[in-house]
Amino acid sequence: MMAAFLRYICGPKLRRIHRGADGSPGFYYQPRTLERHSDSILGWAYVLWSLSYYTSPLLLLYCYRKGYIVLSKMIPAASYASVLLLILTGVACLRGVGRWSNPEYVQFINILEETKRNNTAENKKKLAAYSFDFTHWPKDFVWDEVSSQKDHRLTKVTKVGVPLLKPEHKYKGTTDSFVGLILRFPCRVVSYLMANTFGRRMLYPGSVSLLQKAIMPMLLQGQARLMEEYLGKRAKLIACDGNQIDTVFIDRRPADTERGKKLVICCEGNAGFYEVGCVSTPLEAGYSVLGWNHPGFAGSTGVPFPQNEANAMDVVMQYAIYHLNFPVEDIIIYAWSIGGFTATWATMTYPEISALILDASFDDLVPLALKVMPESLKGLVTRTVRDYLNLNNADQLCKYQGPVVLIRRTKDEIITTTVPEDIMSNRGNDLLLRFLQFRYPKVMEEEGVRVVREWLSASNPLQETALYSRYEVDDDWCTSVLQSYKSEHGGEFPWTVGEDMPAEGRRQLAIFLAHKHMKNFDATHCTPLPSYEFALPWSL
Repeated sequence: MMAAFLRYICGPKLRRIHRGADGSPGFYYQPRTLERHSDSILGWAYVLWSLSYYTSPLLLLYCYRKGYIVLSKMIPAASYASVLLLILTGVACLRGVGRWSNPEYVQFINILEETKRNNTAENKKKLAAYSFDFTHWPKDFVWDEVSSQKDHRLTKVTKVGVPLLKPEHKYKGTTDSFVGLILRFPCRVVSYLMANTFGRRMLYPGSVSLLQKAIMPMLLQGQARLMEEYLGKRAKLIACDGNQIDTVFIDRRPADTERGKKLVICCEGNAGFYEVGCVSTPLEAGYSVLGWNHPGFAGSTGVPFPQNEANAMDVVMQYAIYHLNFPVEDIIIYAWSIGGFTATWATMTYPEISALILDASFDDLVPLALKVMPESLKGLVTRTVRDYLNLNNADQLCKYQGPVVLIRRTKDEIITTTVPEDIMSNRGNDLLLRFLQFRYPKVMEEEGVRVVREWLSASNPLQETALYSRYEVDDDWCTSVLQSYKSEHGGEFPWTVGEDMPAEGRRQLAIFLAHKHMKNFDATHCTPLPSYEFALPWSL
């Protein structure tokens, strides 16, 4: 009896019962009076605890200045805290009583316990009819489940993490000597504190629990849409660092269409969740879709540092290949904004991926971090980003040999370093230039860079057409030149095409390649991309 009662006290919060296969409508779980009021009290306690956690430095400073941090005053405070903890425990017990008296919760907890004891497909299907705290969801896939298979597609990982590209450290005024290390130590401490406090939360605001609590109704609504209208399947993946990654999969293969046979893996932005994020775009376009939440977002655990992000992406890729049985060649990576980091990491690590679509993404985090921080902290900010938050999208992109398209928002207010109206300060431009300079270095010499920058200054189709006409770009000629080079020298980049070509021909190729690899979308950063704008990259 006591064990059963503990299950109701410590059980997950039930939020929604999804629409049944028999057509019965979905509905939000309605707790009874006792459960509702006790849950409200515990919810407010959590909010106050979160606020005190985030403001703890200021609270400690205030208590110190008021003289509260002394033993004589801390002992009564500890006794008050004990009483408060005892009261909250009593409230939790009352919530358990309220749940015990609710038949809907009793049925749910019985299904959950049965699934934990016997994790069969039938039990998992029954459990999928409920939306609840995802930490209690049984695991579906673990990163090392396929470690015994001999397959070139499997990333070599350890419990430390998957490999990342390491930045080159160039700190002025210091050396690698013992004295240099001592001189750098205070800066390293400050960098660590910056990255692990406000830095990480500024970079990934979606990981802040208070924000998630505020938008929970929106997330539940989006989740219900994916589960009930599109028959989505949630799954818990365990990454090599132990983080639990919340995913949703919508299978369009039964429709037997060309698009349905392709899987689009979506990488969300820094405040995006698969419930309300960019998943909708390829979904409405008719593709099979796999969405996942960053570590620390909604049902995923952990914190979204670059290493954890790459670990999460790796287990998502393995899940898609080995559990969902999609060939790597049928997988498309689609990323929005900061999701470009995990997207480019995936294409660098799994080079057979079919295509990469980067929407409103950037080349490097440092210029964007310097934009929002004081000029006097330039060196410290650069060091912090390079050591702890190094999102080096351009470096990773240049490791991929497949088709790529970049979507640039012409009114982007987030990844511009000046004002949204200044389209030339959009860091997507720098991503395109780095990409073209790597793949076509002879075309993208000084003159090629100049004409591509001129093309990038065009913010609408009319200006692009005028520039195309002024330089007399012949698409058929450019295509034939590239195809001839590929047939003669192979397709591995970088290419030396344009090496013995007149300046006029290189200018044509430069504008042609820029036009093929970047598309403009007349919108702000956070405007959802319409499905008709979702198109696979150009390829020879």
